[in-house]
Amino acid sequence: MMSFRTPLSKALGLGAAGEGAAHWWMQRLTAVALLPLVLWFGFSVALISEMDYATITTWIGSPFISVLLILLIVTGVYHMQLGLKIIVEDYIHVPWMKLTGIILVDFVCIVLMVAGILSVLKILLGAN
Repeated sequence: MMSFRTPLSKALGLGAAGEGAAHWWMQRLTAVALLPLVLWFGFSVALISEMDYATITTWIGSPFISVLLILLIVTGVYHMQLGLKIIVEDYIHVPWMKLTGIILVDFVCIVLMVAGILSVLKILLGAN
């Protein structure tokens, strides 16, 4: 059986698109990174005795907590973006709709990531 793959692509382990393995690995790495972050966030919120505005803003205002929240936002949104792009690529077959869907997913994820980071930074820096 004749193969259309070049020796270089066989050696590098790349598929037809040349990026499938990297995408797959990033999906798994972000999932592994999200495990401790989501567990930390869930337990932290559960342990806060008072859920009023002042308590939450004081908690988020801690530099260590802010860094962890930003890591959670960036990792979570990036993981979501990777998953949504695969869904669009797999289930939308009209080329212009597929491209529009991918651009829309990227745009929405960037907006969500920036909004989340700015929200945490606003509380951290004390801007009202």
